Amino acid sequence: MLKISNLHKSYPIGDSSLHVLKGIDLSVESGEMVAIMGSSGSGKSTLLNIIGMLDEADSGDYVLDEVPIKDLTEKKAAIYRNKFLGFIFQSFNLINYKDALENVALPLYYQGLKRKERQEKGKFHLEKVGLLEWAHHLPSELSGGQKQRVAIARALASNPKLLLADEPTGALDTQTSHEIMEFIQQLNDEGKTILMVTHEEDIASMCKRIVRLKDGIIIEDAFVNQVRASEYV
Repeated sequence: MLKISNLHKSYPIGDSSLHVLKGIDLSVESGEMVAIMGSSGSGKSTLLNIIGMLDEADSGDYVLDEVPIKDLTEKKAAIYRNKFLGFIFQSFNLINYKDALENVALPLYYQGLKRKERQEKGKFHLEKVGLLEWAHHLPSELSGGQKQRVAIARALASNPKLLLADEPTGALDTQTSHEIMEFIQQLNDEGKTILMVTHEEDIASMCKRIVRLKDGIIIEDAFVNQVRASEYV
Protein backbone atom coordinates (compact mmCIF):
# COMPACT_ATOMS: atom_id res chain seq x y z
CA MET A 1 0.00 0.00 0.00
CA LEU A 2 2.63 2.53 1.11
CA LYS A 3 6.41 2.19 0.90
CA ILE A 4 8.93 4.86 1.81
CA SER A 5 12.68 4.32 1.39
CA ASN A 6 15.58 6.49 2.62
CA LEU A 7 13.46 9.65 2.79
CA HIS A 8 15.31 12.91 3.56
CA LYS A 9 13.90 16.40 4.05
CA SER A 10 15.65 19.64 5.04
CA TYR A 11 14.40 23.20 5.37
CA PRO A 12 16.60 26.28 4.86
CA ILE A 13 17.09 28.44 7.94
CA GLY A 14 19.09 31.56 7.19
CA ASP A 15 22.46 30.49 5.81
CA SER A 16 22.15 26.92 7.06
CA SER A 17 19.49 24.21 6.90
CA LEU A 18 17.53 22.05 9.32
CA HIS A 19 17.66 18.33 8.50
CA VAL A 20 14.17 17.19 9.61
CA LEU A 21 13.90 13.67 8.16
CA LYS A 22 17.10 11.62 8.08
CA GLY A 23 16.61 8.52 5.97
CA ILE A 24 13.11 7.30 6.88
CA ASP A 25 12.13 3.75 5.86
CA LEU A 26 8.47 2.89 6.36
CA SER A 27 6.06 0.36 4.88
CA VAL A 28 2.34 0.21 5.61
CA GLU A 29 0.24 -2.69 4.38
CA SER A 30 -3.38 -2.45 3.30
CA GLY A 31 -5.74 -2.62 6.28
CA GLU A 32 -3.22 -1.47 8.90
CA MET A 33 -3.93 1.16 11.57
CA VAL A 34 -0.65 2.89 12.45
CA ALA A 35 0.11 5.65 14.95
CA ILE A 36 3.08 7.94 14.33
CA MET A 37 4.40 9.44 17.56
CA GLY A 38 7.18 11.79 18.54
CA SER A 39 7.83 15.00 20.42
CA SER A 40 7.55 18.39 18.78
CA GLY A 41 10.29 18.68 16.15
CA SER A 42 10.70 14.91 15.72
CA GLY A 43 9.58 15.09 12.08
CA LYS A 44 6.17 13.42 12.36
CA SER A 45 4.20 16.30 10.82
CA THR A 46 6.74 16.67 8.00
CA LEU A 47 6.45 12.93 7.29
CA LEU A 48 2.66 13.14 7.25
CA ASN A 49 2.78 16.16 4.92
CA ILE A 50 5.01 14.27 2.48
CA ILE A 51 2.76 11.21 2.60
CA GLY A 52 -0.20 13.56 2.06
CA MET A 53 1.54 15.16 -0.94
CA LEU A 54 1.38 18.55 0.74
CA ASP A 55 5.19 18.66 0.74
CA GLU A 56 7.92 16.84 -1.18
CA ALA A 57 11.02 15.04 0.04
CA ASP A 58 14.51 16.16 -1.00
CA SER A 59 15.52 12.57 -1.75
CA GLY A 60 14.32 9.01 -1.31
CA ASP A 61 11.42 7.03 -2.73
CA TYR A 62 7.71 7.13 -1.94
CA VAL A 63 5.34 4.66 -3.60
CA LEU A 64 1.59 4.69 -2.87
CA ASP A 65 -0.61 1.90 -4.20
CA GLU A 66 2.18 1.00 -6.66
CA VAL A 67 2.32 4.58 -7.98
CA PRO A 68 5.66 6.45 -7.54
CA ILE A 69 5.00 9.83 -5.90
CA LYS A 70 7.73 12.09 -7.25
CA ASP A 71 8.18 15.41 -9.10
CA LEU A 72 4.46 16.16 -8.97
CA THR A 73 3.05 19.38 -10.34
CA GLU A 74 0.49 21.02 -8.05
CA LYS A 75 -2.27 19.88 -10.41
CA LYS A 76 -1.02 16.28 -10.43
CA ALA A 77 -0.60 16.31 -6.64
CA ALA A 78 -4.19 17.53 -6.24
CA ILE A 79 -5.46 14.76 -8.54
CA TYR A 80 -3.51 12.09 -6.62
CA ARG A 81 -4.63 13.46 -3.23
CA ASN A 82 -8.24 13.31 -4.35
CA LYS A 83 -7.81 9.82 -5.76
CA PHE A 84 -5.80 8.17 -2.99
CA LEU A 85 -6.17 10.09 0.26
CA GLY A 86 -8.69 11.20 2.85
CA PHE A 87 -7.61 13.79 5.44
CA ILE A 88 -8.83 14.23 9.03
CA PHE A 89 -7.44 17.30 10.83
CA GLN A 90 -7.31 18.39 14.47
CA SER A 91 -9.04 21.67 13.55
CA PHE A 92 -11.65 19.91 11.36
CA ASN A 93 -11.04 22.31 8.41
CA LEU A 94 -14.73 22.59 7.57
CA ILE A 95 -15.96 25.47 5.39
CA ASN A 96 -17.99 27.66 7.75
CA TYR A 97 -20.53 28.93 5.22
CA LYS A 98 -21.37 25.47 3.85
CA ASP A 99 -23.65 23.06 5.68
CA ALA A 100 -22.59 19.57 6.73
CA LEU A 101 -23.81 17.93 3.53
CA GLU A 102 -22.04 20.47 1.30
CA ASN A 103 -18.80 19.98 3.27
CA VAL A 104 -18.97 16.21 2.90
CA ALA A 105 -19.78 16.39 -0.82
CA LEU A 106 -16.97 18.84 -1.65
CA PRO A 107 -14.30 16.25 -2.67
CA LEU A 108 -16.85 14.72 -5.06
CA TYR A 109 -17.19 18.05 -6.85
CA TYR A 110 -13.49 17.88 -7.69
CA GLN A 111 -14.00 14.34 -8.97
CA GLY A 112 -16.52 15.73 -11.46
CA LEU A 113 -19.65 14.04 -10.08
CA LYS A 114 -23.05 15.54 -10.88
CA ARG A 115 -24.83 17.42 -8.10
CA LYS A 116 -27.46 14.73 -7.51
CA GLU A 117 -24.84 11.99 -7.13
CA ARG A 118 -22.74 14.21 -4.84
CA GLN A 119 -25.76 14.76 -2.63
CA GLU A 120 -26.65 11.07 -2.51
CA LYS A 121 -23.10 10.03 -1.60
CA GLY A 122 -22.84 12.87 0.90
CA LYS A 123 -26.02 11.74 2.65
CA PHE A 124 -24.80 8.14 2.66
CA HIS A 125 -21.60 9.11 4.46
CA LEU A 126 -23.35 11.46 6.88
CA GLU A 127 -25.64 8.59 7.78
CA LYS A 128 -22.57 6.38 8.25
CA VAL A 129 -21.25 8.77 10.91
CA GLY A 130 -24.71 9.15 12.47
CA LEU A 131 -25.34 12.75 11.43
CA LEU A 132 -27.83 12.59 8.56
CA GLU A 133 -30.36 14.66 10.52
CA TRP A 134 -27.70 17.39 10.82
CA ALA A 135 -27.12 17.54 7.06
CA HIS A 136 -28.29 21.15 6.69
CA HIS A 137 -26.66 22.55 9.80
CA LEU A 138 -23.63 24.84 9.56
CA PRO A 139 -20.39 23.93 11.38
CA SER A 140 -21.11 26.70 13.92
CA GLU A 141 -24.22 24.76 14.95
CA LEU A 142 -22.30 21.54 15.64
CA SER A 143 -20.32 20.33 18.66
CA GLY A 144 -16.64 19.47 18.36
CA GLY A 145 -17.39 15.77 18.10
CA GLN A 146 -20.02 16.37 15.44
CA LYS A 147 -17.62 18.55 13.43
CA GLN A 148 -15.02 15.78 13.50
CA ARG A 149 -17.63 13.23 12.36
CA VAL A 150 -18.51 15.52 9.44
CA ALA A 151 -14.79 15.78 8.66
CA ILE A 152 -14.50 11.97 8.73
CA ALA A 153 -17.52 11.66 6.43
CA ARG A 154 -15.85 14.13 4.04
CA ALA A 155 -12.61 12.13 4.18
CA LEU A 156 -14.53 8.96 3.31
CA ALA A 157 -16.66 10.48 0.55
CA SER A 158 -14.13 9.92 -2.24
CA ASN A 159 -13.45 6.33 -1.07
CA PRO A 160 -9.73 6.91 -0.43
CA LYS A 161 -7.13 4.14 -0.30
CA LEU A 162 -5.55 5.70 2.79
CA LEU A 163 -6.93 7.85 5.62
CA LEU A 164 -4.43 10.34 7.09
CA ALA A 165 -5.40 11.65 10.52
CA ASP A 166 -3.39 14.51 12.04
CA GLU A 167 -4.12 14.67 15.80
CA PRO A 168 -7.80 13.81 15.11
CA THR A 169 -8.74 13.99 18.80
CA GLY A 170 -6.49 16.92 19.74
CA ALA A 171 -9.32 19.44 20.01
CA LEU A 172 -11.78 17.11 21.76
CA ASP A 173 -12.48 16.19 25.38
CA THR A 174 -11.65 12.68 26.58
CA GLN A 175 -15.13 11.18 26.20
CA THR A 176 -15.61 12.59 22.70
CA SER A 177 -12.07 11.49 21.75
CA HIS A 178 -12.90 7.91 22.66
CA GLU A 179 -16.16 8.08 20.67
CA ILE A 180 -14.28 9.33 17.60
CA MET A 181 -11.62 6.64 18.05
CA GLU A 182 -14.32 3.98 18.33
CA PHE A 183 -15.63 5.09 14.95
CA ILE A 184 -12.15 5.22 13.40
CA GLN A 185 -11.51 1.68 14.68
CA GLN A 186 -14.76 0.55 13.04
CA LEU A 187 -13.53 1.99 9.73
CA ASN A 188 -10.30 0.03 10.14
CA ASP A 189 -12.30 -3.11 10.98
CA GLU A 190 -14.06 -2.63 7.63
CA GLY A 191 -10.67 -2.65 5.90
CA LYS A 192 -9.72 1.03 5.67
CA THR A 193 -5.98 1.74 5.99
CA ILE A 194 -5.33 4.46 8.57
CA LEU A 195 -2.18 6.43 9.41
CA MET A 196 -2.51 8.70 12.42
CA VAL A 197 -0.22 11.29 14.00
CA THR A 198 -0.84 11.69 17.72
CA HIS A 199 1.08 12.73 20.82
CA GLU A 200 -1.37 10.98 23.15
CA GLU A 201 -0.31 7.53 24.35
CA ASP A 202 -3.87 6.37 25.04
CA ILE A 203 -4.94 7.27 21.49
CA ALA A 204 -1.87 5.56 20.01
CA SER A 205 -2.68 2.41 21.99
CA MET A 206 -5.97 2.21 20.09
CA CYS A 207 -3.98 1.62 16.88
CA LYS A 208 -2.43 -1.72 15.93
CA ARG A 209 1.12 -0.47 15.42
CA ILE A 210 3.14 2.44 16.81
CA VAL A 211 6.01 4.12 14.96
CA ARG A 212 8.08 6.48 17.12
CA LEU A 213 10.23 9.25 15.66
CA LYS A 214 13.02 11.17 17.33
CA ASP A 215 15.22 13.79 15.66
CA GLY A 216 14.13 12.70 12.19
CA ILE A 217 14.70 8.98 12.51
CA ILE A 218 12.48 6.05 13.47
CA ILE A 219 13.61 4.78 16.87
CA GLU A 220 10.85 2.21 17.35
CA ASP A 221 8.34 0.43 15.12
CA ALA A 222 6.25 -2.20 16.87
CA PHE A 223 2.91 -3.95 16.64
CA VAL A 224 0.86 -3.57 19.83
CA ASN A 225 -2.14 -5.20 21.45
CA GLN A 226 -4.87 -2.83 20.34
CA VAL A 227 -7.02 -1.25 23.05
CA ARG A 228 -10.64 -1.02 21.92
CA ALA A 229 -12.11 2.46 22.35
CA SER A 230 -15.50 0.90 23.10
CA GLU A 231 -14.11 -0.13 26.50
CA TYR A 232 -14.03 3.55 27.47
CA VAL A 233 -17.22 4.78 25.76
